Amino acid sequence: MSENQPVCPHCQSEFTYFDGTQHVCSMCGESFDPNAAPATTGEKVWKDAFGNILQNGDSVTLIKPLKVKGTNITLKQGTKVKNIRLVDGDHDIDCKIDGQAFGLKSEFLKKA
Repeated sequence: MSENQPVCPHCQSEFTYFDGTQHVCSMCGESFDPNAAPATTGEKVWKDAFGNILQNGDSVTLIKPLKVKGTNITLKQGTKVKNIRLVDGDHDIDCKIDGQAFGLKSEFLKKA
């Protein structure tokens, strides 16, 4: 490892490498440009399972079947969810599927 490799802005690991276009952290997989200005807005950014940025009102699709705790309901893979709402908390997406309200984690969704 060379002396001047930047540390990862996500996990602070010093195990990063240059892949030809940007730097990549070998510990968490975060890719970044060390010369880019850091985000100073302080606003949380919600991302789907593939790193696409989500916004209120987006449509998403489930990437795996999800069993709903405390019920016998299983949300099927490929279910499309329209008009999501981003919230802070453990489950960061509020939505309605077939008229029922659900809280989902963005890591199980992909932007449609």
